[in-house]
Amino acid sequence: MTVTPLVIACGALASELRAVLKAQGLADTVEVRYLPANLHNRPERIVPELEPLLEEAAAQHRNVFVAYADCGTGGALDALLERSTGVTRLPGSHCYEFFSGAQQFKAIHEEELGTLFLTDFLAKHFEPLLWQGLGLDRHPELRDMYFGNYRRVVLISQSTDPAIIVLARAAAARLGLEFEHRHVGLDPFAGVVTEGVAVSLRRRVA
Repeated sequence: MTVTPLVIACGALASELRAVLKAQGLADTVEVRYLPANLHNRPERIVPELEPLLEEAAAQHRNVFVAYADCGTGGALDALLERSTGVTRLPGSHCYEFFSGAQQFKAIHEEELGTLFLTDFLAKHFEPLLWQGLGLDRHPELRDMYFGNYRRVVLISQSTDPAIIVLARAAAARLGLEFEHRHVGLDPFAGVVTEGVAVSLRRRVA
C-alpha cells in the first residue's frame, strides 16, 4: 500500500504553499499539516510541536518534508531532523531567505544590516503577530527598545496585491522606519518546495 508523503509546514506559508503545490501538480500527491503561524514569535516551541508529528510519521513509514527554515531555533530544528532519518527542510535561516532566494536575501541584508523584513503574510498580520505579539499595544514605549537598531522595513512580496504594500508601508511608519519594497514573486520558493517534495516522494522509508 502506498503511503502519502507528509509535508509539515509553518502556517504562515499556507497560501503560498498551496499555490505552489497546485501549480506544480503536487497538491494531490502529498498531505500537508500546518503548525500555528504564531510560532513565528515563539521559535523555541517549533521543535516540540514538530517532534510528535515526525514520530507519528515514522511509525507510519511516511516520507516527510518540513516546510520550515531554521526560523530562530538556533540549530535545534536541524538537530531534530538529524535524528529523524531522511527528513529534510527548506533551506536557509528564515522564510525571507527562501522566499527571496539566498543570493538576493544576502544582497538586501548586506545593503543595510538594520533591515526588518516583511513577507505578504507578516504585512497582513502585522498587528496580531508583531505589534500585539511583542506587547507594543500595551507598552508602545518598548518600540525603540525592540527596533532601535533597525533602519528600514523591506517588504519582499510574493503577490502583486497593492493592498499588501499599503499595509507594509503603514507597518514601517508605525515602527518609525523607512520603507522599501522588493517584489520577489513565488519562483524561488517554488523551486525549493518542488525539489524538497520531489526528494521526499522518491525516498524510501525503512
